[in-house]
Amino acid sequence: MGQPSESHGTVPGARASDASAAPGVDTPSQPDVETPSGKDAAYENFPVGSFLLPARLRPHIARFYAFARAIDDIADSPDLTPEEKVRRLNGFESAILGGMTGDAAYATAHHMRDSLAETDITPRHCQDLIDAFRQDAVKNRTDDWDDLMHYCIRSAAPVGRYLIDLHGGSAHGYGPSDALCNALQVINHLQDCQDDYRTLDRVYLPADWMAQAGATVEDLDKPACTPELRQVIDRCLDATGSLLGEARPIAAGMHSRRLGMEAAAIWEIARRLTVELRRRDPLAGRVALTKTGYLMCCASGVLGALTGRYGR
Repeated sequence: MGQPSESHGTVPGARASDASAAPGVDTPSQPDVETPSGKDAAYENFPVGSFLLPARLRPHIARFYAFARAIDDIADSPDLTPEEKVRRLNGFESAILGGMTGDAAYATAHHMRDSLAETDITPRHCQDLIDAFRQDAVKNRTDDWDDLMHYCIRSAAPVGRYLIDLHGGSAHGYGPSDALCNALQVINHLQDCQDDYRTLDRVYLPADWMAQAGATVEDLDKPACTPELRQVIDRCLDATGSLLGEARPIAAGMHSRRLGMEAAAIWEIARRLTVELRRRDPLAGRVALTKTGYLMCCASGVLGALTGRYGR
């Protein structure tokens, strides 16, 4: 439920490295380990720790968001080498697992570790995020849709899994949440496809779909979508629609009614963004909802959750 119980085990395919063996994590890091991008909760497509969620849990959600934002910014920094990004991310993993205790540069990770201890939540979700962002540091292209989903299950799904664990679980397990978080991640990739290419030379569009449509990565540098690139974007939106279909029962399964309302609001936001991305060109300007449109989606989602519109 963001780029987001009943456990289904660890995230499929995730292989976070042993922090104690990771290169560079035993040496003191510099005070400027973090690389703030200036992005905050207002940038996201989903409400972060909104009033819908229990007040007692919002501080923990804020810590998780700060942690995720910090490691994402490291992976997306245009000023760091891949090796330096991995070194810093390894340091975050070590800190989450109890290391780097004397290093104030990793204070965000130390706060997150304290939060996990207070709430008795596994560090696995944080480790999966780190693993995805280590991939971002060294891999700039996406092979196919399965490759993209393998990335999303580590870069987005852990957010929903963390929230589900924090709020006491879901009768549906992680499945609908994973689908919603992955859909949100793809939507974000489509919104930022040009900026990702120009700033980081990173392309999340499936390379096989690009080749089949006759599109090239250079098309992302143009002022408007070519017909070939538009075909790829629409194909991604088709697949995202299928994910949203899988995610539709998410609100009904939540043990926390408040989290169910928040999840339904996010589902409505994601659905509306797919409509906007169909009719607007993400190369001509970032496709986002107006404040009014955003609030209408939230209201519709909350009402739908309360009336059982999303079904079980």
